[in-house]
Amino acid sequence: MIIHVKNKNTLIIDDFIFKCCVGKNGLNSDKKEGDYSTPKGLFSLKKLYFRKDRVGIPRCQIKKKIIKKNMAWCDDPHHKRYNEEIKIYNKRSKESLYRDDHKYDYVLSINHNEKKISNKGSAIFIHLTNNYKPTAGCIALKKKDFEILLKLIKKKTKVKIG
Repeated sequence: MIIHVKNKNTLIIDDFIFKCCVGKNGLNSDKKEGDYSTPKGLFSLKKLYFRKDRVGIPRCQIKKKIIKKNMAWCDDPHHKRYNEEIKIYNKRSKESLYRDDHKYDYVLSINHNEKKISNKGSAIFIHLTNNYKPTAGCIALKKKDFEILLKLIKKKTKVKIG
């Protein structure tokens, strides 16, 4: 099964067509850290992170993990844990997963830049939006659409961007 992010505002899976938003600078085949673009390519889903206190325990067929207050994603290209989940170790170099704004009540990580090549982009997720404003490089959906997506995806589902 393929989740196809066709363009900057359309995500297709099976017979479902959802409105979405992507990075402020659109889709890009040469993603760089901090360029506000969403990387083009074919990616695997890694893990669903979720706020149990807000959404309960979702039913889905991929690995999942409860978001705790000290969880973050390293976006420092010079750090040894670049582009992976970390415990918060300082105020810089991280994207906190425990947010007040509900965008990360559900977060699907994908395997973009899994080799952790410095400055090739980190923290590329599928997460929530309430207004479809462009992201810093992620793909975002309304909560009701995200919950439909969760019911459809399987362990081998891929994300095609572009």
